[in-house]
Amino acid sequence: MASSPDSPALALETPAQTSYAKMEEDAEPRKDWRFWVVFLSCCFLALLVSLDGTVVVIALPRIANDLHIGDDYVWVANAFWLAGTVFQPLCAQLSDIFGRKTPVLTSIAIFFVGGAVTGAAQSGAALIAGRTVQGLGAGGIMLLMEVVVCDIVSLRERGKYLSIVLSGAAIGAIVGPPIGGAIANHNWRWIFLMNLPISAAVFLVMAFFMRLRFTKADSWRTAASRIDWIGSALFVCSITSLLLGLVFGGVLFPWHSWHIILPITLGVLGWAAFHMYERSKFCPNPAVPSRLFANRTSAAGYAIIFVQSMMFTWTAFEWPTYFQGVLQTSPLRAGINYIAFEAFLIPAAGVSGQILTKTGHYRPLQFAGFALLTLSAGLNILLDAGTSTVKWVCLIAVNALGLGLLLPTMLPAILASLPESDIALGTGIYSFFRSFGYIWGVTIPAVIFNASFDRYSGQISDVGLRQALGQGKAYQYVSGAFLRSLSPVLRAQVVGVYVQSLRVAWEVAAAFGFVGILLVCVEKHVTLRTKVESEYGLESRPRREQSQA
Repeated sequence: MASSPDSPALALETPAQTSYAKMEEDAEPRKDWRFWVVFLSCCFLALLVSLDGTVVVIALPRIANDLHIGDDYVWVANAFWLAGTVFQPLCAQLSDIFGRKTPVLTSIAIFFVGGAVTGAAQSGAALIAGRTVQGLGAGGIMLLMEVVVCDIVSLRERGKYLSIVLSGAAIGAIVGPPIGGAIANHNWRWIFLMNLPISAAVFLVMAFFMRLRFTKADSWRTAASRIDWIGSALFVCSITSLLLGLVFGGVLFPWHSWHIILPITLGVLGWAAFHMYERSKFCPNPAVPSRLFANRTSAAGYAIIFVQSMMFTWTAFEWPTYFQGVLQTSPLRAGINYIAFEAFLIPAAGVSGQILTKTGHYRPLQFAGFALLTLSAGLNILLDAGTSTVKWVCLIAVNALGLGLLLPTMLPAILASLPESDIALGTGIYSFFRSFGYIWGVTIPAVIFNASFDRYSGQISDVGLRQALGQGKAYQYVSGAFLRSLSPVLRAQVVGVYVQSLRVAWEVAAAFGFVGILLVCVEKHVTLRTKVESEYGLESRPRREQSQA
């Protein structure tokens, strides 16, 4: 593959000429206390943001009832994730221009303000506005936490440290719903207010101790001229339009409605216009430069993180649906059952990160991860109403182990074939594809589940019940309480259709797992650098000699 002037990373794809012994000699010195303060702050922030993203899951009905939100309840959760997704490439570019510290502190402050507005909301509109602001800050935090970790550790070590950060996020995601449900029984406002003192404390720690190098622009005007204003506007508008169609399709409007087709069409056209502009001579400083996709390893890596993230939320969709719609558990019990998934996921991610640090090889871990995901999805078609606890725990363990092996390998594999100067931009696109995959991972299985239910609904003898559950409404009735309200005969029929619908969704998931294996074949092994080469690393020289981030 020929190298282009704007793609210095291509040379990194050639086999390393340096021996392993030499790489060990070049290893970084022991981390000091400043490193651990910054790193642990990143872990706390990851946990906090993830917790806040999922804490409304069980509490949402209570909140919607108190504020009389009505059908707008879907915005309470979706506004958070939409706002956090669309601004990530711009946030990455800003961190390159203004250094890491200012965007990090700004994101924490925005997150704090959003939480305060949400907790004090007296109307549905105020609540949704607060969640939107909070999501904007959360998106910046999650992106910049990974950027900062990449700045302060070598590429070889990133898998180990990123696995810890991601484990914090995973813990937040799993404990969020039960915590939200428990607090909602007393005062749901504390779901959002409880994070404010923690956010303020981390803000102060970061303000005083996160001292990272960066080269200041001569003036604010010079810095502002480096921002891709037009490209960022095209990106935000097109992705927002596309995501609105994906999120609300089958929920607020049927998929064939113009309310869904129009925003998706506009989103695709805007996405195409964005890429054309980014490659044109009119864009001197693109937020998404084409060099990030100029070699097969990084290009495949972005596709891999999309598939992996999609399968992550696919799993989060399918298992609770099985627990509530087939085993007929309560939402809280389904959340407790799902802890088994995290119990295997977090150790697997930790082990994978350690293996990556020791060996420097990410492709075998990715092969193993997608192989386990494909196997797991295939085995999950065996799940039915008579499946024992031991059996479903074993199946969920295979699922979690596969995803756990993948988690810490994604970002290092992408950054291996890019220069250190592209850490922020590369991580920004990685973070976007991850968030984009999360949304598709909810949309696709929901569409498959509802369509399959309509296909098999003839097995339900009650015509009225069949019509109530049809036309994309089946998932809304996945509830143990609803099933127990039916007669034993009808309950068995509905559960049987749920089982068949879930099997189809698992079969499609297995196909995506195989796609992941094929994408890993496209990647090329690139030796992971063992020295911290980022220009934004922790300060080691006197402050008067450097500008601070």
